[in-house]
Amino acid sequence: MRRTGAVGYLGALAVCFAVAMAAGWTSLGVQIDNDFHDFLPRVDRAPARPPESVLVGIDERTYAAMGGLRNLRRTVAETLEILSTARPKVVAVDLILAGAGDPAEDARLAAAIRSTRPIVLASDLTSSGWEEPHEPFLREAAASAHVHADPDPYDNVVRRVPLEKAYGSRRRWAMALEVYRLSRGLSIEESPGSLRLGAREVPLGRTDARSMLIRFRGREAGGEFTIPHIPIERLKERPELARRLAGKVVFVGYTAQAQDRHMTPNSFGQTMPGVEIHANAFETLVDGSFLRPASHTAAVLFCAALAAGAGLAFHWLTGWTAYLAGAALLALAHAAPVMMYRAGVVFPFAAPAATAWLTIAGAATFQHFLVRRRLRKTEADKLRYRQAIHFVTHEMRSPLTAIQGSSELMGRHALSEEKRRRIAEMIHSESRRLARMIETFLDVERLTEGQMELERSPVAPAEIVATCVERARPLAERKRILLETGPLGGDTVLGDRELIEYAVYNLLTNAIKYSPAETTVTMSCRRDGDNLRLSVRDQGMGMDAKEASQVFQRFYRTRKAEVSGEAGTGIGLSIVEQIVVHHGGRIEVESAPGKGSCFTIVLAASVSEAAARPR
Repeated sequence: MRRTGAVGYLGALAVCFAVAMAAGWTSLGVQIDNDFHDFLPRVDRAPARPPESVLVGIDERTYAAMGGLRNLRRTVAETLEILSTARPKVVAVDLILAGAGDPAEDARLAAAIRSTRPIVLASDLTSSGWEEPHEPFLREAAASAHVHADPDPYDNVVRRVPLEKAYGSRRRWAMALEVYRLSRGLSIEESPGSLRLGAREVPLGRTDARSMLIRFRGREAGGEFTIPHIPIERLKERPELARRLAGKVVFVGYTAQAQDRHMTPNSFGQTMPGVEIHANAFETLVDGSFLRPASHTAAVLFCAALAAGAGLAFHWLTGWTAYLAGAALLALAHAAPVMMYRAGVVFPFAAPAATAWLTIAGAATFQHFLVRRRLRKTEADKLRYRQAIHFVTHEMRSPLTAIQGSSELMGRHALSEEKRRRIAEMIHSESRRLARMIETFLDVERLTEGQMELERSPVAPAEIVATCVERARPLAERKRILLETGPLGGDTVLGDRELIEYAVYNLLTNAIKYSPAETTVTMSCRRDGDNLRLSVRDQGMGMDAKEASQVFQRFYRTRKAEVSGEAGTGIGLSIVEQIVVHHGGRIEVESAPGKGSCFTIVLAASVSEAAARPR
């Protein structure tokens, strides 16, 4: 691949990579990542241990029986009184019990809290600060914890819970964390990058509020909850059910449809109670299989590796092997997030997938068009070769015919010494002419391919015109065409004499071939500022404007030229134009039907030594 092609290839890959990365970090890309990671636990679910937690919920029946929020404290007190007989490991109340209420009910609830220790009460963070449990309740509780989930801003789905919340100097741990600490009898040791509870380290940093991704437990077939659920009203009707709660962590809160619910990855179209979310967060801490988000640096480096792999695959490989390598990269891009998830790392899916697809498509498309361009170049080279063969047969037929005829004449007839000498001189002259034509042809081919540097020597147009007129005079005499030369001057140009002579001779012979008998062909050369204008004017058939604009195309012949009976291939003028252009000049044509044509070669005039010498 040439340098320009390599730059274009790298540029195309860079654009595809940038677009893919930008797409991966848009809201759509983030949503795709979320949906992908929500799906993974459903298809790769490990056997779950029995949960340590139980929900004791205020369902619809319980809410109706207690008569609404005005009797909430009485209901909670009755529930705790039943739970205290079962001796659960920890009780967590996911209900805001702030402010004073009925004194009798508050006293009963405080006593129930005292008898159910250890118990964790809920605190709510509002815009004005912490809304704490009523002071008598808080004195009896083992801890106060925040009950905030962390809904995703893009789809409002709860996938994580912040393990700490702060307002000013006051901070609260998450309810799940406080429950885990109390259930194990541990203290929380914190550092900027993690939390440690005994031998268990929670690898969550302070910079993101120690936000923990929750591993939600699966629902049983036909089940409504991911954690075992006992409605409070049922517990009150059957107190013996409390025996099931012995040694368990009990979460008390709303489970009714209209209260405190959020969408989660395991919602399956239904919202999940907030108390159930906290219980799942607690079970995540118990399992210790924490999900850690991959760093942006790792994601970018992986995507860059995919882009580089796509570029190298389609640069070094071709055909089905390149596409097989591309398929392998696609498989890697799609499998990597799954493998990382199994290792406990949440790796983005959208950015790698978009990078793989776009860079592979970009690399394949670029290489496809590169191959097509090379194919077109090959076809053009074949066409040029065929054109060259046409040129050889067309331009070299005359000297070969003269040589063959003369040699045949010498072999068949007894000629005088003088006659044989003249024929030998003619054969020698025509063979030299043929050699010059071959050399000129090769020079033109090398010139077209950019493989030849022009010889830059002073060339006098007057001498070239004289030489070409002498060579073309026999052709003109056969048609009784008069060759005239106008003013030629003494200026020179810098160029290759053989090539310039070939161009001038071609114009002159074309003028003679396509002019009627007993007309005049005129050649002149004049100075025009810094240029020399060498013109060949005839009184031939002429051309219209459309024909004049196409006459320098290879193999193009005007309709009148084709019906004139003159042999030709239509490549002579295209070669003339190549020669002139490579000399830094241009060729102009003036023509009109029935009024003849004038072809003018315009070249830069060289500065003579006399003119350049300072006076």
